[in-house]
Parts: sequence; C-alpha cells; structure tokens
Amino acid sequence: MDLKTSNEITLKIKGSIEEFKSFLEKRGYKITETFYLDDIFMVSNDLNLNRLSSREILAKALLIREVGTEKGVRDKCITYKKKEFDESGNILSQSSLNLRVDNLDTAEKLLTAINYKRLMHARENDVVYEKEGAVGILVKDIVGEDPLIEIETEDIDGYRTTEELIEWLKKEELPVYHDNYFVKKAEIILDKLLNRNS
Repeated sequence: MDLKTSNEITLKIKGSIEEFKSFLEKRGYKITETFYLDDIFMVSNDLNLNRLSSREILAKALLIREVGTEKGVRDKCITYKKKEFDESGNILSQSSLNLRVDNLDTAEKLLTAINYKRLMHARENDVVYEKEGAVGILVKDIVGEDPLIEIETEDIDGYRTTEELIEWLKKEELPVYHDNYFVKKAEIILDKLLNRNS
C-alpha cells in the first residue's frame, strides 16, 4: 500500500495539444515519460447523487486505476484520493492511498460486493516533459475533454507550494489559461454525465 502526498496545479491549454507540445519542444523541453491512466470511479450505492455536488460525490469515490505504457500495464490499484479545498475551490492539500491489485475485474467485483457501483469511466494519455532547471510538465490528453497540464510539488526543489508553482508558470509564459489553476477533470466529466452546468 502506497501513500502519496503532494500538491498540484492543473490548467487548460490554449490551442491544440500538438501546438502545445511543439511549443515545449522549441523551449528545450524533452519527453521523459509517456503513459496512460484508465480510471473507473466507484461510489457507494447508498449515495444520493441528486443531493450532492459533483465534488462531494467524488470525495467519496474509489478509483480502480490502470497505469500503462505502450510496452504494457505498469500498475493496477484501487485508489482513494483526499483533497482539501478553500471556499474558492483551490486545492489546499491532497493525498492518495493506493492499494495494488492483480486484476481490475476482481477489484470491481469486490467493490460491487460491498455495495459500490460504477459511476463513470475516464481515460487519458499523458506525456511528461522536462528540462534542466525547470519544473516537469505533465500534458494530459483526456479522451473527450479539453487537454490539460498538471504540475506537482512532489520532489521539486524550491517549489513546495501552489503559489510558488503559479509564479514559476507565469514566468515561463506557457500558452495556458490563467483563470483557473485548479481545473478538476473528474468534476467536469461527472457534471456532464449528470447533466449539470459546471
């Protein structure tokens, strides 16, 4: 079982994902990793989805997650994410607890047996870009959604808070929208699924 604690900012990209990747490469960034995330969100059958906000629903969700590369599956786990938000929706802190599993179908059957149901499915293809002296940038190509970038504080010298990451990001002048530094992918997908305005 793994416990991960970090913070992050997540923003929408201006233009196409190809244009953004080309911009990074022209600025000296190189691809250091590619992978995909395939997530099944599970929630208790007892949850009244109509009485809860998407954020409240997702706060109670468990993820069945597969992480893989073109060479094959790298990891399978059941994940619980805990996020704390301020009144504006900014993420103050987050952590995740990951329980490795051998078989995703068996994991879903286990959760179904303890009164959980499948809420939604999300898939993304991710590319990590890095260059010396800069923060690593995760480019997220989310199936059916706008592309995002994510930057985490984990293991980065000198950038321990989201405020420090935001200041660095402004100096880099990346083609991203600066109106929301905490885009919540799962909330956007769930709002659409539940026909809610986000």
